[in-house]
Amino acid sequence: MNPQSSEGRHQQHQQQHDDDSALSEFLASLMDFTPTIPDELVEHYLAKSGFQSPDPRLTRLVAVATQKFVAEVAGDALQHCKARQATIPKDKREKQQKDKRLVLTMEDLSKALHEYGVNVRHQEYFADSPSTGMDPATRDE
Repeated sequence: MNPQSSEGRHQQHQQQHDDDSALSEFLASLMDFTPTIPDELVEHYLAKSGFQSPDPRLTRLVAVATQKFVAEVAGDALQHCKARQATIPKDKREKQQKDKRLVLTMEDLSKALHEYGVNVRHQEYFADSPSTGMDPATRDE
C-alpha cells in the first residue's frame, strides 16, 4: 500500500469537506441578503419557465446571479457609452460637456448584451409607409 496515495485521498477528502462547508455557509448567508430583484419576481419567472423549488435559498441564488448579470451588462453598456462619447467631434462634444450626463442608448445596451450572447433586434420602422400614423381601423393594407 502506498502511503502517498492514502495521504492524497485524505487531502482530497479534506478539500471536498472545505468546499461543502463553504457552500453551506454561502447558502445560509443568502437568507440574510436582500437582493435588488424581489423573490416574488424571480419565483414568477422560474415558474413561467417550468421550474419550481420549495427551497427559498435557490430563489435567492437565482436573484443574486441575475443581479450580478444585470450589473455587469450595465457596466459594459456604460463603457460602450463612454467610448461612443469619445468618438464625437470636439465641437459637438464641448456643447455636451456642459450637461455631463451620459445617455444610455439602445445601441450601447445591444453591444453590451451581444458580448454575453444575447442578441437584441430592433423592430423595423418604416416612416415612409403610407399608413404610418393612421388609425389602424382605417388602413387599407
